[in-house]
Amino acid sequence: MNTAYSHIKVIGFDADDTLWVNETYFRDAEREFAKLLQQYETTNRIEQELYKMEIKNLPTYGYGVKGFMLSMVEMALELSNNTVPNKTINKVLEIGKEMLNKPVDLLEGVEEVLQTLSKKYKLIVATKGDLLDQERKLEKSGLLDYFHHIEVLSDKKEANYSKLLNHLDIKPSEFLMIGNSLKSDILPLINIKANAIHIPFHTTWVHEEIEEIDKVDKNYKTIGNLLELLPLLD
Repeated sequence: MNTAYSHIKVIGFDADDTLWVNETYFRDAEREFAKLLQQYETTNRIEQELYKMEIKNLPTYGYGVKGFMLSMVEMALELSNNTVPNKTINKVLEIGKEMLNKPVDLLEGVEEVLQTLSKKYKLIVATKGDLLDQERKLEKSGLLDYFHHIEVLSDKKEANYSKLLNHLDIKPSEFLMIGNSLKSDILPLINIKANAIHIPFHTTWVHEEIEEIDKVDKNYKTIGNLLELLPLLD
């Protein structure tokens, strides 16, 4: 074990794109949506405007597929000047429903890592998104038995994590977060003096990207995949 983690008692895992595939489905949905609306605007412009709509709606709808569906509907109405046919709106809703019914595709090594680490640590899920959708994915994943606690957060900022650690009754130094997003899973933990390990995913939502300057002098480790956790923690 890496001695830097010898004091860890609880390990938190992000869910989407850390335990299973997620962002890929959103990119596919965006392209499908752009094809539906191609008579009104170019694909690039549609995707740009949809992103702006999602960000505008985050305070109202939060993260997740359902908020994304509503943003697509609103964007379709706006791009078409409220003339989009009902059948197109129905197709937009079908895109969202298909996303909600996607299989849970676990990333490499997930079950082996959780099975091994659960023998020594308390494991939790700390994710954001739609509560029902995240519960559905956890149930379908077959991973629930490995986790001591599931937390679906409205956001992942320092205050959210501090509240979670208080609930778990542990010090920041005793907590390690594992995730794919530097903005949501790593830097907030480092800022409250907890620990974090970054596992990049090949696709990242623009909203989760950060400036290079924000990475400077931050005390976190980056590894290539979940299996690389075992020599660090086992």
